[in-house]
Amino acid sequence: MPSLKEIKTRIASVNSTRKITSAMKMVASSKLHHAQVMIENMLPYEKMLEHILKSFLAAEADSQTPYDVERPVKRVALIVYASNSSLCGGFNANILKMMQNTIEEYEHLGKENIIIYPIGRKVAEKVAKLGFKSAGNFSELADKPNVQQCITIAQELGEMFLKEEVDKVEMIYHHFKSAGSQILTRKTFLPIDISEELNADKERDLTSNLATKEAQEYLKRRKSPKTSTPKQEEVKPWNDNFIVEPDMQAIFDKLIPKLAHLMLYTALLDSNASEHAARMVAMQTATDNADELLRELNLQYNKSRQQAITSELLDIVGGTVNN
Repeated sequence: MPSLKEIKTRIASVNSTRKITSAMKMVASSKLHHAQVMIENMLPYEKMLEHILKSFLAAEADSQTPYDVERPVKRVALIVYASNSSLCGGFNANILKMMQNTIEEYEHLGKENIIIYPIGRKVAEKVAKLGFKSAGNFSELADKPNVQQCITIAQELGEMFLKEEVDKVEMIYHHFKSAGSQILTRKTFLPIDISEELNADKERDLTSNLATKEAQEYLKRRKSPKTSTPKQEEVKPWNDNFIVEPDMQAIFDKLIPKLAHLMLYTALLDSNASEHAARMVAMQTATDNADELLRELNLQYNKSRQQAITSELLDIVGGTVNN
């Protein structure tokens, strides 16, 4: 049985750890709120671009662009989103596992025909360890999402696709659904399937940073219908009676690249928010475990101290009787 001094030292150690995990949880919660605000600021642009593309698709169903041409896959590029740091549960491990599974599917192409764009230091380290070709260093994007760099990457990949230097591009990331739910997603970036992209699941809960399902359900029950249900906008019919200059194809050639960099930027914001949510949950779990461990150690300390006091009293009583 450990001594009182050993138990006291361990209590102090667990207390120090608990302070660190609690502080990291609050920092992650603050960063998650900032990431949610960035997603909210991006959504109006996304909705407007979707509206424009749907209008054109409704008018010209047979329109085609060079970016939606499917061909036999000989070279492939993967855009993998992870983080630069650890202590976020299984966030990085799940991404790396899906990346390895995807690589195994294209293993027959050869390592030289698989290019990986690593967004985050954890992915870059794994790519270097596996010996695959990396397209560059994008670690800064994982901490500070930058739309301009997403545009540069989208343009580079678009040019490679048009020159047939790559035949397919895929994205691997976490889709941020809510603070307690991040969905591991694998999506085709090129060739672009416009109908699939527009009908993709974009459901997000950006109103809360509560991580547990119980807390979210409680919050939903507490909200009144007036505050919990936003006012539904009237559905406007698509206007297919318009004049396009110079022609529909030229408009698509401008809009499709915008859709491409929007897909990259949206995935980056989703991954960033998912990382902070995962870290917040991990640190909350660590804090709860520390609280439980402290309770057990305090109980053990009190029992040991009581046992020592009882033993000393018995020694005193025994000595008095012998005298």
